[in-house]
Amino acid sequence: MKYAIRTVTWRFKESIELAPELTSVKHITVQSPTDIFLHYGSLFKNQVRERFVVFWLSSANRVIGFEVVSEGTLNSSLVHPREVFRGAIVTTAAAIILAHNHPSENVEPSREDIQITRQLAEAGRIIGIPVHDHIIFAGDNFTSMMEQGLI
Repeated sequence: MKYAIRTVTWRFKESIELAPELTSVKHITVQSPTDIFLHYGSLFKNQVRERFVVFWLSSANRVIGFEVVSEGTLNSSLVHPREVFRGAIVTTAAAIILAHNHPSENVEPSREDIQITRQLAEAGRIIGIPVHDHIIFAGDNFTSMMEQGLI
């Protein structure tokens, strides 16, 4: 278990190095997808490849940490439930929020986005860590798959 905690700590530190200004907003309470967009949008801004991030939430919906799980190509990012939920399990997160960017700036979820989101939501349901949302960042815009009824 000690190794897993070190891994998560390292990944969290690595994520913070990607956007150092985020250290002061790490523990925001998420009331809507806009909160993630406003406080963590810099993780996705001006990226030329897709970046997939998992935010770990407490039972009070406070962000207790996050991890960049995958960096992909111009139009895809490979993720696996094992990587998505590992940090949530180690940090005893009550829930997670998924987020990734579309470098094309097309805010609409792709067929693949919908499919992986549903797979991850089902995996979360099975292990007791619900997926509260999947937010897609596209330039200065975003969309919430939860608000669109896709989760």
